[in-house]
Amino acid sequence: MREPETPRQLPLDLGFSTGFTRDDLVVSAANSQAVALIDRWPDWPSPVVVLAGPAGSGKSHLAAIWQANSGAVRLPAASIGENLAGLDGAGAVLIDDADCGQLDQNGLFHLINTIRAGGGALLLTARRFPLAWGVTLPDLASRLKAAATIEIHEPDDLLLAGVITKLFADRQIEVDQNVVQYLVRRIERSLSTAIRVVDRLDRVALEQKTRVSRTLAADVIEAIDRGQAEFDV
Repeated sequence: MREPETPRQLPLDLGFSTGFTRDDLVVSAANSQAVALIDRWPDWPSPVVVLAGPAGSGKSHLAAIWQANSGAVRLPAASIGENLAGLDGAGAVLIDDADCGQLDQNGLFHLINTIRAGGGALLLTARRFPLAWGVTLPDLASRLKAAATIEIHEPDDLLLAGVITKLFADRQIEVDQNVVQYLVRRIERSLSTAIRVVDRLDRVALEQKTRVSRTLAADVIEAIDRGQAEFDV
C-alpha cells in the first residue's frame, strides 16, 4: 500500500521587493560609465542623454536612481505629446524604452526643444542606439544625433556575482561562493533573471526547510530549463 504523500509547506509571501536605490547598485566594468554619468547629475555633457543597453543590464535601476535624485517626471514613449501641457522645460524628464516601436516622434521632438530652451534634462533608456530606432522625422533624428549616448553592457561575471550575493544577503540568506559562481555560469546573463532565480531558490529552500546549496541550485536551474512553473525538486 502506497504511503500518503506529506503535504508540502508553502512559504508565505513576505512581499520582498528588490531595491532600486544607489546603495543597492553593484558596480563593475560593465556599467561603470553609466553609473558615473548618473552620479555626475546635474553636471551632464548634454541636456539629452540616451542610456542604451540590452535587456536585463540594469537600465531601469539607473533610471530609477536618477529619477529619485532629479525629481524627474516619467512620460510614456508612445504618448509624449499628450503630456507636454504644463511641463516645465527647466525640469527633468525620464522616458523608458524609447525604442519600443511606438515612439511619439513629434512629441519627442517638441519635448527636446522644450528641455533645451528651458535648461532642463531628458534621460531616455533603450536597448539600441538612436540610429536603430527607425526615426522617420528628420528634425528629431538631428536632435538625437546631438544627444550624449552612454552604453551599459551585458552584466559581466563580477557584476552578476555581486548582484546575486547581494540579493541573498538582502534576504538574510548565507550562501557559499561556489553556489554564487555556479549560478553565474548557468543562468542567463541578465540582472532580471538573477532576481527571479534567487527568489525561486529562496522559496524552494523555505518550502523544503533546507539551506541554499549547490545541489539545490542545480535542481532549480534544471527545473527552469524544463520550463516548470513549480519546482518539485
